[in-house]
Amino acid sequence: MDERERAEIVAKTADPAKRGTLGVILAGGEGRRMGGADKALLPLAGKPLLAHVVARLGPLVGEAVLSANGDPARFAEFGLIVLADPLPGRPGPLAGMLAAMLWARTARPAIRDILSAPVDTPFLPPDLLARLAAARAAMRQPIACAASLGREHPAIALIPVTLADDLARWLAQGERRVSGFLARHGYAVAAYEGDPFRNINTPEELQNQARDLAP
Repeated sequence: MDERERAEIVAKTADPAKRGTLGVILAGGEGRRMGGADKALLPLAGKPLLAHVVARLGPLVGEAVLSANGDPARFAEFGLIVLADPLPGRPGPLAGMLAAMLWARTARPAIRDILSAPVDTPFLPPDLLARLAAARAAMRQPIACAASLGREHPAIALIPVTLADDLARWLAQGERRVSGFLARHGYAVAAYEGDPFRNINTPEELQNQARDLAP
């Protein structure tokens, strides 16, 4: 699928909220606790971890992109646009968010928000975008993030593209914490029961999650 065809599909998306939101899957980490393995491609219940997140996040947004460093060809089977960090040194999830914002601003000017999620969150709920948008509107905040079991998940967030320039400045100052950037602008929280945002950081956790997905 070429760039023109992608843009046409996004433009035809009926739901305005969905059409105006770009999903960004954050996979720029080094996977140190996984022995340096490419976490996005680790198998979970017979499919790469990335495939599970695409299946969950993709239907919620007009289009999804992947934030990842290194050779993008290794993700060719997923049909995603792959965006490298715009800054050197692997500065973390905020760099992936910035990459998505900058790309959207030039390639998809109709996009208003990004909806971010780490690549190791294969249980994203189907009402994530709706809940985040509702929380943001109710609290009159520019940003919303998810929470579960009394803990906030700042990397799972709905953020306006208009904050791209400020995010670039924030990173240029050496700031790296996602929670710090959210607090800088103010944010609402969409709290969930259970733990649909549990992530996978170790081989043991990968095995446990595979059991949860087993039929």
